[in-house]
Amino acid sequence: MTATAPHPPLLVPPAASVASRAPRRHVSPERIAASLTLVALLVTAIVALQGIDISIPDMIASWGNAEHFFARVGHLRFPPPAELAGLIALTLGIVITGTILAAVLSVPIAYLAAANTTPGNGWRAAARFVGVLARAIPDVVFAIVFALMFSLGALPGILAIGLHSIGMISKLFADAIEQIDEGPRRAIRAAGGGRMQEFCSGILPQVLPSWIATVLHRNDINLRGSVVLGYVGVAGLGMQMSYAFKSLQYGLGLGIALVIFILCVVMEIISSLVRAAMLGSAGDRGSLFDRMLGPRARRLRGSRQRSVEKAWGRRGRRAAPVSNAPAVRPAWAATPQTALRRPWTSRRVRNVAWSWVAVAVIAASVWVCQITWSDFLTVWGKMPAVLAQFWPPSFGAYDTAIMVDAMRETIAIALAATVLSLLPSLLVGSFAARNVAPSGGIRGTARVLLVGIRGIPELILAIVLIVITGLGSQAGVLALAFGGIGLLGKLFADSIEEVPRGPERALRATGATRAQVYSGATVPQSTRALLGHGFYLLDTNIRAATILGIVGGGGVGYYLLNAAQGSHYQTVTAIVLMTLVAVLVVEGIAMWMRKVFR
Repeated sequence: MTATAPHPPLLVPPAASVASRAPRRHVSPERIAASLTLVALLVTAIVALQGIDISIPDMIASWGNAEHFFARVGHLRFPPPAELAGLIALTLGIVITGTILAAVLSVPIAYLAAANTTPGNGWRAAARFVGVLARAIPDVVFAIVFALMFSLGALPGILAIGLHSIGMISKLFADAIEQIDEGPRRAIRAAGGGRMQEFCSGILPQVLPSWIATVLHRNDINLRGSVVLGYVGVAGLGMQMSYAFKSLQYGLGLGIALVIFILCVVMEIISSLVRAAMLGSAGDRGSLFDRMLGPRARRLRGSRQRSVEKAWGRRGRRAAPVSNAPAVRPAWAATPQTALRRPWTSRRVRNVAWSWVAVAVIAASVWVCQITWSDFLTVWGKMPAVLAQFWPPSFGAYDTAIMVDAMRETIAIALAATVLSLLPSLLVGSFAARNVAPSGGIRGTARVLLVGIRGIPELILAIVLIVITGLGSQAGVLALAFGGIGLLGKLFADSIEEVPRGPERALRATGATRAQVYSGATVPQSTRALLGHGFYLLDTNIRAATILGIVGGGGVGYYLLNAAQGSHYQTVTAIVLMTLVAVLVVEGIAMWMRKVFR
């Protein structure tokens, strides 16, 4: 037997040598500039927070002011039941009608703003500017303008909510259009279809679930924002609450505020249930309210999700066929004649029923507002004279330095509130995500907490904080920061749940802990989305900080209210233009950041 020669020893290169030869990712100068800009914004926000000088000991020491206030309040009081029911119906009617108006007007704007449907870059830039302009002009300013054109009541509120909501809805509509699968649209175009046929048959079916979810979400926001409109004469619960506080009937004012809070929470729950029932897997992603539908509904949703993923893939693109066998059509689609007479399956019956319920709700909302339609025929004669009062922009009796400093304070409030919201939102939002929460109970608790926070209008919270801390920016920052946790936490939770599961499973397979999986796979994959949500909150806080100044929360809102009440409308225009510039700057930075960190 011959002896085998020994194998030569295996030469293993040292780890340092392997690391030195590994390719390194090139960091572009633009990425470095974007990172430095982000750091500069964080430093500026921290400096602004220090300048606000929020002192917890001083707030505790000022608790005596709150005790004195609540002693004066006594028991909560409410309007008579019939009057309260009428106010609730009118408020809901104004909000729903205004939201539907915004949804209808946003469709053509989104079509022009989307990169894959716009006729040209000029149309796209104009449509995007219209959306930014609508977001920059506070709904209070819209309400002031329409109150001059029409009589006080529901119509100014409807138009104010409708035009202001175009900014958010059209932006999200355009984003949804840009993410469609172009295959159906190209097939319709190749068959000789026109633009309208491309939209109705190739685009609308793909984006409709996302659009419905966006409209429902905006309706919740508008319900909370309707409180502010009451301070400028829009009928409903907000007006009655403002009258109660102005007449020192604090018990009645807080009672109406409690009704508004309950209404906001109920509306949030109903919106979640509607999204789950009508949209299936395209609606809410398994929040607490999904479990309220029962296990059978959850199994149905799960089967829908698996079938959609099997057919279209995780990213919404058509998956490769598993075989060359022809697709099996249902019996009713065998011929064009039978396809036109689809059977009434349970799913079709449910969808049609929900559609008629939606039509009935919209019709009831319009009816309860008691709109005088003839005003639309006579308003055109008043419009030139009213608009002339708002031009040219001028600070009037206020010094330019004072107004610039007030705008600086508004931006500082927005920055400080945003940086205060980031960490709590990330913490609560992570526990509200299915792939991060240790258990279903913790996830459900986090979701309930986020819904409760979102149900409190910032204006009501600011009023309570002003009682404790006094007038100034401190109350505005705390109110915006608290409200931002509800909004940003939900966005963070949804983005964290949407990350691909592959990297998380790979780390778990290596024995990584839950914290290591979270920091090594979950957060890095969702960084771009979290960054975009942070800038969205900053954009929102700039506009909200302007409104909170109306009740003494600091910033330029105080001068906005004084100018509106004193009929100095040129000053209102000047303040709106300053806000528009700030929003445009934030929008530009956010778009640049999304482009660089994609």
